[in-house]
Amino acid sequence: MSDAEIEEEPVKKKSKLPLILGVVLALAGGGGGFYAVSSGMILGPPSDGAKAEKPKSEEELAAAMVLPDVAFVPLDPMVISLQGGGGARHLRFTAQLEVPIAAKPDVELLLPRVVDVFNSYLRAVEVADLEQPTALLRFRSHLLRRAQLVLGDERVNNLLVMEFVVN
Repeated sequence: MSDAEIEEEPVKKKSKLPLILGVVLALAGGGGGFYAVSSGMILGPPSDGAKAEKPKSEEELAAAMVLPDVAFVPLDPMVISLQGGGGARHLRFTAQLEVPIAAKPDVELLLPRVVDVFNSYLRAVEVADLEQPTALLRFRSHLLRRAQLVLGDERVNNLLVMEFVVN
């Protein structure tokens, strides 16, 4: 047989039906997903257009705006020299104590004890401890517990760290 005798078979074109069907199904799925999310069927409450909430009276708004019964007692900024790390490193720390308003005078009276406890704890900290990603959270919880031990659990709600800089 020679090459001339071999007939070339015509190339069949692929059907475009799967492509068109895929596009139609993708659009239908996207539209259905959008409707489900915007109507609140999935992922939370309905949007503003789907369900309107009744307006509140001024008394209800005032009751919602009531602030918690707390006061904040600022601590003086502390600069602590850190151990380890080879060079002279310092930690600059500033915080505030969240306390009930009724306990604020008592906390201000005992504030030197709190500062002393914080200084004692922070001086024992090493530079390697500060390099961990969760260091600030861990130190905050340790310091809050120490403040609660000095002042009493009912007098301290929280410790807010305002500045925590290592240089």
